[in-house]
Amino acid sequence: MDLGIAGRRAIVCAASKGLGKACALALAQEGVHVTVTARSRDVLEATAEEIRKATGVTVTTAVGDIATEEGRAAALAACPEPDILVNNAGGPPPGDFREWEREHWIRAVEANMLAPIFLIKATVDGMIARKFGRIVNVTSGAVKAPISNLGLSNGARAGLTGFVAGLSRQTVRHNVTINNLLPGPFETDRLRTTMEGAAKANNRSVDDEMAARRATNPSGRFGDPAEFGAMCAFLCSAQAGFMTGQNVLLDGGAYPGTL
Repeated sequence: MDLGIAGRRAIVCAASKGLGKACALALAQEGVHVTVTARSRDVLEATAEEIRKATGVTVTTAVGDIATEEGRAAALAACPEPDILVNNAGGPPPGDFREWEREHWIRAVEANMLAPIFLIKATVDGMIARKFGRIVNVTSGAVKAPISNLGLSNGARAGLTGFVAGLSRQTVRHNVTINNLLPGPFETDRLRTTMEGAAKANNRSVDDEMAARRATNPSGRFGDPAEFGAMCAFLCSAQAGFMTGQNVLLDGGAYPGTL
């Protein structure tokens, strides 16, 4: 399927590796010129060059923490009029809410709620004026099924989800859609880091912990980031203009509900 977005411009946040990189690559494969952001210059530049060589599109880098005003300004300076915005940021650490102080909550809300909202604010009116816009927020499967030790993520991402639910109904008449993409367990560095903590708590190797986690998923495996990127690209497609305000869950069937 031709997604009808060749030649469009996109900002993809936190895209040096993992799911952000997969989204950037999938868009580039559709002919979208991408601006990728991350905090680490070396890793980001390597990723940008990899995508250039694989696709031939223009790939621009913007180094900075997207959770900060400076990081967002760098992304917008590199791509001031994006047609596509993929909001993404690393999730806050797990733990017991009794251990979290106000600054922990502020950091989580800034990265996983306010940063996406401010980037939407900076770009949505231009999309409306041009009669095309696709905004995808990478959130978490925890939005549908909260994870007990990820309270910071549960709270901040649920706040973003509520905000998007209202705004997305106002923008769709202008062919600007806003949807959320909810990852379950995918083969990423972040997943392995999480598994390292669980392995230590369960007194077994990381490989054994990951095998056990795979076995509990109905699919019997973790997701491939390329699968996530492909879904992101579809949500950004010309064909997805009648889909807005949705929470699309990719978790191999782990969520047990019907809705």
